[in-house]
Amino acid sequence: MASASAGLSVRPGGEIGPTPYAVSVLDLVARIPAGKVMTYGDVAEYLGSGSARTVGMVMAKHGHEVAWQRVVQASGRPAEPLVEEALAILRAEGCPVRGEKVLLAEARWDGS
Repeated sequence: MASASAGLSVRPGGEIGPTPYAVSVLDLVARIPAGKVMTYGDVAEYLGSGSARTVGMVMAKHGHEVAWQRVVQASGRPAEPLVEEALAILRAEGCPVRGEKVLLAEARWDGS
């Protein structure tokens, strides 16, 4: 069974759905404004629990439910395998991008 902290545990009845932690990750990601991003670590830090890795696991499993492209690696690069798709969406939203990286100094959202 996957880690419950990553939001991937099996629910009673056998269905797999987001745990309360995963819901908190998804709720925060849904609040990131167009043209802005948070890193996986930013999300964990803002929530006060988990890690970049657990946020990444939540996003891999449930990210399609929110604007997934707005969560990037600490380097500013979107996660594989959807780098080009994420960058295209981010550019269309007005997010500052150079090459394959978001310019975090300009685009990082602090949650306020």
